[in-house]
Amino acid sequence: MSDLVSILTPTFNAEKYIRATIESVQNQSYQNWEMILIDDASTDKTVKIIKEFAQGDDRIKLFKLEKNCGNGFARNAALEKATGKYIAYLDADDIWFPEKLEKQIQFLKINKQHFTFSFYDCIDEEGNDLNRKVESPNPLTYKQLFFCNYVGNLTAIYDVDYFGKITLQATQKRQDWRIWLTILKQIKTAKPVPESLAFYRIRKDSVSSSKFKLIKHNFGVYREFHGYNFVFSVLLMMRFLFTQLIIKPKYIKKS
Repeated sequence: MSDLVSILTPTFNAEKYIRATIESVQNQSYQNWEMILIDDASTDKTVKIIKEFAQGDDRIKLFKLEKNCGNGFARNAALEKATGKYIAYLDADDIWFPEKLEKQIQFLKINKQHFTFSFYDCIDEEGNDLNRKVESPNPLTYKQLFFCNYVGNLTAIYDVDYFGKITLQATQKRQDWRIWLTILKQIKTAKPVPESLAFYRIRKDSVSSSKFKLIKHNFGVYREFHGYNFVFSVLLMMRFLFTQLIIKPKYIKKS
């Protein structure tokens, strides 16, 4: 019997994208999964669309929050309900390639690893391919991750039997980066599946598209999560920006 994968998907007003996201999970060659969708008080048709899928597929599980609590809170709520051996993340506007889970589970087993991720391609808001492939160092070390989040949230998968369920405060921004840092602190290096296995949707209104917000949230990772003092956090942030502007672009290729 193949191991169950729990896919965590927070949703908020995602009616434009959620259909393609869920279909990309249903189209997986690896079929033993549960998709836990936590709706963060959407005001559009998101819930209605998810319900249609859930009626025809009992692996799709919808839970609704009474009031809007934010992505981090919704993700934690999904994690609480997860029963799989593996945890995988998929945001409500991203899309997996059909072989994604199969290749990653195989990779974990063959290499006796407990965490992996992959490269990914980028699409725009309308779903057009931007011919941009985002790679990462291979292997990825804790130090490299410390100065730049090379792990695409939509590509990560970890073994709950090994790490337990990794929860972080819901209020913290850059929650995903903090999770990978927690994992790499334990295992020192991680190997990606060295190919694109997902499409990341770049949206105009997303946090990652607002440079100023991003600097603030990343600074918070050094200041609050790692607990460094203000001056040292500023110095680390300068190194982070150098990595972001000079080193990371080397890992962005034409797909």
